[in-house]
Amino acid sequence: MSAAGPGVPLVELVRVSKQFVKSLDVAARIGNVLGAGLKQEIVHAVDGVDLAILPREVVGLVGESGCGKSTLGRLAVGLLPLSAGERRWQGKSLAGQTPEAARAQQLKMQMIFQDPYASLNPRMRVVDIVGEAPVAHRMVAARAQSEYVAEQLHRVGLDGSLMRRYPHQFSGGQRARIGIARALAVKPEFLVCDESVAALDVSIQAQVLNLFMDLRSALHLTYLFISHDLGVVEHISDRVVIMYLGRVVESGPTPELYAAPNHPYTQALLTEAGKVEPVKRTFVPIKGEIPSPLAPPPGCHFHPRCPRAMAICRTTAPALREIAPGRWSSCHLNDA
Repeated sequence: MSAAGPGVPLVELVRVSKQFVKSLDVAARIGNVLGAGLKQEIVHAVDGVDLAILPREVVGLVGESGCGKSTLGRLAVGLLPLSAGERRWQGKSLAGQTPEAARAQQLKMQMIFQDPYASLNPRMRVVDIVGEAPVAHRMVAARAQSEYVAEQLHRVGLDGSLMRRYPHQFSGGQRARIGIARALAVKPEFLVCDESVAALDVSIQAQVLNLFMDLRSALHLTYLFISHDLGVVEHISDRVVIMYLGRVVESGPTPELYAAPNHPYTQALLTEAGKVEPVKRTFVPIKGEIPSPLAPPPGCHFHPRCPRAMAICRTTAPALREIAPGRWSSCHLNDA
């Protein structure tokens, strides 16, 4: 699956997968000697995903909790090693880099985490939280750290005079801005925002979202914006990617996907999302629970919950293919 439009993607993931393996401990191995028949547990968090993001594009990544969104974001910036597949930057593979090249590359890709309470070290002052990495990587001289941090805080709407405070002395919205400033301090080109406004009040969410858009324009940033909030994604994204149980099931330009979702899962997600209408409607939620990634269903992962599932859905995984210019979907209903 390629990004919409021409040009070389800034970031590209090619058939990437991530499995988390829990090996058998000593007790389990002893149990197996006695015939317990225990096996190691394998969580299939991401399963053969292709994703390409163009320079200055904002891609929204949507799905239920446990579908692999955060894992995919961490794979994109290199915080987790791949189990399979390839990462590319501007068309070039990131595999086999020297340690020096890998460190330089990592500075171009940063992540803003979900919880502004947990992602900031409570024992560090803001001046060190934001300024430590630029000084360590010799982007800023140690003597100029305070001035540089003040500039970064001002950029995200905070007073530079607050830099000597600790995280607990700030509100949730201010802590979110500090997390953004920390990511921007190393001058990245690509940001993964993992539920970055989910823990904030609605009014503060709007302010932070507007800040993201202003920074995108001013600094020419590229975003992978992970969220479960379909209204937020519609507001901020150029293109939306829908994940279900480790796989991409649909993607396309935001207006087109929201106006005419193709995949049954996307249709279910968008049925009532963000609608405030006086017309009385009957809401029918998606039946069942998302299956465990320890034992994903065969064929199409969504078939146990899909109201339109066919026999082939239970045995054969549908290919993700282009159904219209820039629109991709993974559903056997498109095969006819």
